[in-house]
Amino acid sequence: MADLPLMITLMTVLIYLLPSCIKSSEIILPKSLNLTLLTDPSAISAASHDFGNITTVIPGGVICPSSPAEISRLLSYASNGERKFQVAARGQGHSLKGQAAVLNGVIVNMTCLAGVVISDDMKYADVAGGTLWVDVLKNTAEKGVSPVSWTDYLHVSIGGTLSNAGIGGEVFRNGPQISNVLELDVITGKGEMLACSPQLNSELFYGVLGGLGQFGIITRARIVLNHAPKRAKWFRMLYSDFTAFTKDQERLISMADDAGVDYLEGQLFMSNGVVDTSFFPESNQSKIADLVKSHGIIYVLEVAKFYDDPTLPIIGQVVDMLTRTLSYLPGFISMHDVAYFDFLNRVKAEEDKLRSLGLWEVPHPWLNLYVPKSQILDFHNGVVKDILLKQNSTSGLTLLWDNRMSAMVTDEEDVVYIIGILQSATPQNVPEVESLNDSIIRVCKDSGIKIKQYLMHYTRKEDWVEHFGTKWSDFSKRKDLFDPKKLLSPGQDIF
Repeated sequence: MADLPLMITLMTVLIYLLPSCIKSSEIILPKSLNLTLLTDPSAISAASHDFGNITTVIPGGVICPSSPAEISRLLSYASNGERKFQVAARGQGHSLKGQAAVLNGVIVNMTCLAGVVISDDMKYADVAGGTLWVDVLKNTAEKGVSPVSWTDYLHVSIGGTLSNAGIGGEVFRNGPQISNVLELDVITGKGEMLACSPQLNSELFYGVLGGLGQFGIITRARIVLNHAPKRAKWFRMLYSDFTAFTKDQERLISMADDAGVDYLEGQLFMSNGVVDTSFFPESNQSKIADLVKSHGIIYVLEVAKFYDDPTLPIIGQVVDMLTRTLSYLPGFISMHDVAYFDFLNRVKAEEDKLRSLGLWEVPHPWLNLYVPKSQILDFHNGVVKDILLKQNSTSGLTLLWDNRMSAMVTDEEDVVYIIGILQSATPQNVPEVESLNDSIIRVCKDSGIKIKQYLMHYTRKEDWVEHFGTKWSDFSKRKDLFDPKKLLSPGQDIF
């Protein structure tokens, strides 16, 4: 999930560098390919780690393609050449455990392929795979349109999020990003350059979307566009009762588009973590801290309604619905009125703050889970209260929820909660946090809570088979069809 922790418990700023003496395995590309393979220490170092800052995987080299054809030539050579090497596409490297890495192989720097072309009727945009979502927003909003589904953090690439799912606070309304794609250009593991859609090469189209980079590299995506609102009314409200908290969430996502909200997420304030009350008026901030201390956990519901004209009756009706009918703690609701762009790009301010404190490039042993609605109370009692609240400290728990997912999630239910336990760490206590994550997964399995992981990193085939369940057979067949030599995205550790 592309959200970031708002609460940090690190006491020490750590700076660590990849040694300049690190050497990569030598890969020699024939001159006939007309490709430049970067092997200098700076290029290798940049491609050796990711946002997770837990693993270091050293590639043999990096290419910065000027066109999709260069990627095609690389993969055709890797597939048919005398010396086989593996290939991984990398956008912003926002993976957690080396999923976009390749040991001694070639990294394709997808940021070299970026650009946005909007159709004349402004119903879709053709976007290069390495383009950042924030740049898609900038280009489309200028013309009064925008995509309909967003990750919470926009400084990630099109190809990266579409290879996973692309989830955020609007998924309950419009589905994840992979549900809002009309067409793709993909380069398979055999070097084939193929266009695909629900009507053309559909097996590849559906395989690549959410396919973890296993079947091809996305070089272009045709993204659905709709009207771009001008502003957002942005609310946060507090709850002390978990049942009331979830009941209001589920009520909001069941409302019709016009009568309901456009964005919905939440987070927990926990007494063993740092509580960020800056969204609320100063007069309430000390009261909120006291509430957290008294209750142990305070639940924060976050919603937004997008709009153009504040005088439209529906805006007042939605605001009235929120302030009069929800069961939050009286007096603990705060509203900001912000530009649509600023709302969607809100996490960048948190990134800038963390960078200024030296707390951005630290290990992120995150755990992201899908939990079915019918078992969310069991999860709350067994994990949040019995595990997380009993830790010496926690950097916070962020909850997202959705009622219409098409990615690989839990057994079919109308509502699926997406839970992000987003903790920062030091290199020294990464094993401790990962042990905590393992205990959470173990408690869920022992309790019969049917979780699925998102942005997962399994190292055993049986775990992947269990994850995909009935879809494993199709997933494996697609690998044989589109990447028979298992060249693509080896960092996922699936094949």
